[in-house]
Amino acid sequence: DMLIHGIESWSPILPVKRVVLDFSSPNIAKEMHVGHIRSTIIGDTLARIFEFANIEVLRRNHVGDWGTQFGMLIQFLFEKFPNGEEAANQAIGDLQSFYRDAKKKFDENPDFKGRAQQAVVRLQRGEDRYLAAWKSICQISRNEFDLVYKRLNVELEEKGESFYNPYIPRVLEELTGKGLITESKGARVIEGRKPPLIVVKRDGGFNYASTDLAALWYRLNVEMAEWIIYVTDVGQQQHFHSVFSAARMAGWLPDQKEEKYPKASHVGFGFVLGADGSRFRTRSSDGAVRLVDLLDEAKSQSLAQLIKRLTENGN
Repeated sequence: DMLIHGIESWSPILPVKRVVLDFSSPNIAKEMHVGHIRSTIIGDTLARIFEFANIEVLRRNHVGDWGTQFGMLIQFLFEKFPNGEEAANQAIGDLQSFYRDAKKKFDENPDFKGRAQQAVVRLQRGEDRYLAAWKSICQISRNEFDLVYKRLNVELEEKGESFYNPYIPRVLEELTGKGLITESKGARVIEGRKPPLIVVKRDGGFNYASTDLAALWYRLNVEMAEWIIYVTDVGQQQHFHSVFSAARMAGWLPDQKEEKYPKASHVGFGFVLGADGSRFRTRSSDGAVRLVDLLDEAKSQSLAQLIKRLTENGN
């Protein structure tokens, strides 16, 4: 059979036709680091397996392109370069240094922190100047990410946090109508798992849970996915299980014990550890290993080994 039909006749038959794979998902305004390679490679591997099985795969890059950090970055940009757009664009070309300088001022200057928080509000309102700065920052990061993905031969379609923002009120309204959202210490939460899942903060703002619920709703109802798989480190396992639990309570997903679709799964992997054995975090040290540096080193070492072996064999 293989001689006649080729290896495709060996592909497994799975009971789904469309899968959403959420993987890689770096944060805008930060360089990809060594910790991102596991999610990227594992996610791409799963995507290739599903594609080999003739399943449509929607490869989703859920980048962190929204939130309070953008108020900090935009306000820092405006204050450092009040009139020079070209100089500003050059400055944010090195996003890692730019982010570090903005964070330092945010942490040390209460007045700047207040202005940065106001910048978030103005960004969320859609004011032109703030949206333009946000788009510039995102595009610079996006260009850097694309270079890495090209080297790894990984294809992804970006649908970041900001994409799902318009769906959050509609999703929360549905969950409220089903009696799933209650008030707790000024916040709005979904009970069910411990701790409760906070979906609206005390200040009225949305968070990762509200965004992830909106993304899950969109993937089920608009993209019509039958299986949604999230590839992250195990540190996010509890969060996603809480999101899935809320979705089951809402009737979006079948009971966990039922072998039915659609379903959502979390594929967790171990933490990337630093030299001291603790969990690797980019913001904790300027000596963090950038993913591009790791790839350069791998290429250099591979070439050196190849030359060595060729020399030893007399070629």
